[in-house]
Amino acid sequence: MEKTEKRTVLHMFDPMPHTSPFDINMAVDAGFEAIFPYDNVKLEQVNGLVQDTIFSRGPAGVKRTGIFIGGRDLGLALNMLEAAKNAMVPPFEVSVLADPSGAFTTAAALVACVERQLKDKHGGELKGAHAVVYGGTGPVGLATGIIASLAGAEVTIVDPFNIDTALEKAKEYNARCGSKLIGTYASSDADKARLIAHADLVFCTAKAGVQVLNSDVLGDAKQLKVAGDVNAVPPLGIEGVKRLHNGDPLIHAINAPGAVGIGALAVGDVKYKLQNALLAYLLTAEKPVFLDFREAFERARGLNLI
Repeated sequence: MEKTEKRTVLHMFDPMPHTSPFDINMAVDAGFEAIFPYDNVKLEQVNGLVQDTIFSRGPAGVKRTGIFIGGRDLGLALNMLEAAKNAMVPPFEVSVLADPSGAFTTAAALVACVERQLKDKHGGELKGAHAVVYGGTGPVGLATGIIASLAGAEVTIVDPFNIDTALEKAKEYNARCGSKLIGTYASSDADKARLIAHADLVFCTAKAGVQVLNSDVLGDAKQLKVAGDVNAVPPLGIEGVKRLHNGDPLIHAINAPGAVGIGALAVGDVKYKLQNALLAYLLTAEKPVFLDFREAFERARGLNLI
């Protein structure tokens, strides 16, 4: 009897009450044949779930099996990724991708898009650039700040209300990831203008439907080169930056000639391609891989961003 190749399977571990439909759709599009979401997963349960996953398929089956870790908490996702890695028993090992709230792939796409425009329009690089992340204490903002910092930028993450939150997040993730984030807050346009005055790069990662930077604030930018916005819900995060902008002039930055903007759909196109590629890689990697924001950014840099 001819031996039938095992079906491809993705197990999705999520500490939240519901696994994201976005991530499930992405897994389908990446080619997984069977997808099983697990909700309300606790960190201490990861070991048992992983070992149930690996021992049931055999050495050939594990090569056609992957694990996805979601949720909204970056630290918890990284802990779960580490727990999954530690639960493997060679040769029973599967590849794992962590992307909580889509933050790792969204942030990687955003920083890669900004980096490309910085190079193409200004001949610059992330190393040494002054970057401000508005909405910097949320999942995407934190991941953006960490990625940009590890690439050499001098990064300030901004909480809209509370400086203690920003300082705590910066301290926690600097210790964890080796970044050098600076934490602050900006509750008024005057605060935002003070920060943007000396920024080379702006990342707008605030919640959907909130305009963070209006034309008056943008008028205070003096050395701004590139601004990226991930908000696709009106009003958009940066006044004058449209969803499809990708290196278009930032018209309200009147004191920063040459400044350009990148919109949410331009970033989103790269994020979609990136998450698809990483999910597919779970099945094609020669050896088991454990993927987080680091691999996401390296992959994003290699994508065609034109």
